[in-house]
Amino acid sequence: MSSCCLTGFEWSGTPVGKETKLANNDTYVTGTDKDVAVLLIHDIYGWTFNNTRLLADHFAKEIGATVYAPDFFGGDVIPPDTLSDPEKRAKFDVPAFVMGKNGKAHRWSEIEACAKSLKAELGFKKVGAVGYCYGGWAVFQLGKKSNPLVDAISTAHPSLLTKEEINDVGVPAQILAPEHDPVFVPEMKAYANETIPKLNVAYDYQYFPGVAHGFAIKCNDEGSDLDKKSLERAKNAVVGWFAHHLHIE
Repeated sequence: MSSCCLTGFEWSGTPVGKETKLANNDTYVTGTDKDVAVLLIHDIYGWTFNNTRLLADHFAKEIGATVYAPDFFGGDVIPPDTLSDPEKRAKFDVPAFVMGKNGKAHRWSEIEACAKSLKAELGFKKVGAVGYCYGGWAVFQLGKKSNPLVDAISTAHPSLLTKEEINDVGVPAQILAPEHDPVFVPEMKAYANETIPKLNVAYDYQYFPGVAHGFAIKCNDEGSDLDKKSLERAKNAVVGWFAHHLHIE
């Protein structure tokens, strides 16, 4: 992961959900569907980021689901004004934050527990997982064929995703890939497109020309036509994917 994960825009709007607990994690929850849940795994700006919560609200309404966005950074929050402050971005150690105390070995057990609780404790019949940037590796882990904890996954501009995690996916998988991405590099894009179609799972790869890493959760919603259309297309892609895979028997 790199400093590009810190750039972008914060959206206006007021989230309509509430804060609760999922497993032992503080969690934003929105929606009232009793059969379908979506676990939203945040990017580097965490579970309190306004964009994350607004996306969760859209998904709850448009998919027909209850959406949970837990805190997987142990209470640490990057101030949103970091988006517009180059000095703060320059001082922030992205690798230490996401691969140190919030690395896979430290956070996987929490992510796994939250996913398990959606069916085992809360009784949802179908569960999807969507991950942005940092959340990308996690949704692939949740969908691994040896022990799938969700029924379908989606990720936009994933970070920390490995070839082994791609090899192991066993549920319908969607990837939203921007043209400019120093994290999910062309080699990994090509590897996913060569590998997943051979795994006998539904696969949807969507390419977004002209936009950069982070666009699907931090693109300027009041910016250029390209920004706005790419953002809307990404949101609609996730909605359509889960509406199909979580609402069929």
